[in-house]
Amino acid sequence: MYKFRIQQCVIVLSICLAVAGCKVPAITAANENRSVPDSFGYSSSDTTNMSAIQWHDFFTDPYLVTLIDSAMKHNQELMITLQEVEIARNEIRFKQAPLIPSVTAGVGAGIEKVGRYTSQGAGDASTEIEPGKEMPDPLADFSLAVRANWEIDIWKKLRNARKAAVTRYLSTVEGKNFVITNLIAEVANSYYELLALDNQLEIVKQNIELQKNALEILKVQKEAARATELAVQKFQAEVLKSQSLEFDIRQKIKGTENRINFLLGRFPQEIARDKSSFLNTLPAAVRMGIPSQLLANRPDIKQAEQQLMAAKLDVKVARAEFYPSFGISAALGFQAFKPSYLVKFPESVLYSLAGDLVGPLINRQAIKAEFFNANARQLQAMYNYERTILNAYLEVATQLSNISNLGSSYDLKQKQVDALTRSIDISNDLFKSARADYLEVLMTQRDALEAKLELIETKQQQMNAVVNVYRELGGGWK
Repeated sequence: MYKFRIQQCVIVLSICLAVAGCKVPAITAANENRSVPDSFGYSSSDTTNMSAIQWHDFFTDPYLVTLIDSAMKHNQELMITLQEVEIARNEIRFKQAPLIPSVTAGVGAGIEKVGRYTSQGAGDASTEIEPGKEMPDPLADFSLAVRANWEIDIWKKLRNARKAAVTRYLSTVEGKNFVITNLIAEVANSYYELLALDNQLEIVKQNIELQKNALEILKVQKEAARATELAVQKFQAEVLKSQSLEFDIRQKIKGTENRINFLLGRFPQEIARDKSSFLNTLPAAVRMGIPSQLLANRPDIKQAEQQLMAAKLDVKVARAEFYPSFGISAALGFQAFKPSYLVKFPESVLYSLAGDLVGPLINRQAIKAEFFNANARQLQAMYNYERTILNAYLEVATQLSNISNLGSSYDLKQKQVDALTRSIDISNDLFKSARADYLEVLMTQRDALEAKLELIETKQQQMNAVVNVYRELGGGWK
C-alpha cells in the first residue's frame, strides 16, 4: 500500500510539471529587414569596392603609414577592446562547463554526539561493531569520495546559452574591427588636418611679408605727402591681424599634433610629415561597389547582426526555464568512523546515484519577467540592426555627394585664388603709380589671403571625405 501511494505521488507530480510546462508564452518573431537600395544614387555597373584594399596600400604617404602602424600597436582604446574580446572568449568556456558533468573529489572529517535517549543513540548503544566491541561515542566520521552532478540538457537551454556566448564573442571581434576602422580614419583625418594647417601657416607668413612691404611703401608715400596717417594705421592693423592669425594657427598645429600623439598612445612629440606637397596631393579614386556589400564589409553591421543572433538565443534560453530540468547526481568513495577502517573493502565503500526532475509550479512571475525582457531585448537588437544598416547607407551616400561637390568647389576656388593673386600684383602697381588707393590694395590682399586659406581647407575636406568613405564602406580592418 505504501509503495502504491509513492507511485501515485510521483505520477501526480509528473502531471503537474507537464501541465506547468505547457503554459509557456510564445516567442515574438524578430524578422529583421536586410534589404538595401540597389545603388548609392550613382549609375555604375562596377562592383569593385575600395574597402577591399588594405589600409597600408590605400594610404601612400609613408609618414602617415608609419603613424597608423604605431597607432595599431599602442592605442589604448584598441587595447581595451582587445581585452573585451578576451573576456567574451572566457565567457564561452564558462557557458561550456554546465554541458558536461561537474566532478569533485574531497576528503572529509567530522564528529557527532547524539543523545542516548534518541532513536539513533539507542540504536548505536545496542550495536556492536565486532563481538564485544560497541559503537564509539562520540561517533567520528571520515570520508574520501568523488561526487558528480550533471543537468541533462533536454530543452537545449545550456547549448543555446553557449551558442549565445559564442555569438557575443564574434560580436566583440567585430567591435574590435570597428574600432580599428575608426582609429585608422581618425589618424588619417588628423594627419591631413595637420598638413592643411602647415600650409595655411606658410600662406599667412607670406601674406605678412607682402603686407609689410606694402606698409613700407605706404610710409614712404606718407612722407612724400601722397598718403595719410589713416592709411598707414589701417595697414599696420592688418599686419597685426595677420600676425595674430599666425599664432592661432600655431596653436591649432600643436593641438592637432597632440591629438595624433594621443591616438598613438604616447606623450607629446613632433609629428614627422612632408609639408610641401599637400596642395598637389590627389585624393584616391573612389570605388563604392554596391550597397549590399555593406552587410559583409561594415564591422558595425556585422556586430549588430551577431548581437541580434545572441538576443534570439537568449529568448530560447529564457523560454526553456518554464520546462522541468532533469539532473543526475552520483557519488563513489569510502566512509568510516575510524581512519583505519577506510581501507576495509567492501564495508567502507559508499556509493549513490539519484535523479531529479524539477520544474516551476506556482510562482513563475520572475521567470515570465525574464522571458519578456529577453523578448524585448531581441526586438531592440532587431531595430538596432536595421538602424545600423540604414545609417551605413546614408553615411556612404552623404560622403559620395560630398566628394562630388568638393571637387567642383575646389576647381572654382583654385580659379578664384589665381585671379586674386594676379589682382595683388595689379593693385600694387596701380598703387605705386597713384592710380589706386590704399583701400583697394588692402582689400585685395585680404581677399587673396582668405581665398588661399579656404582653398587649403577645401583640399583638406577632400582628403578627409575620401578617408571617411573608405571607412564607411568598411575599409581598414581587413
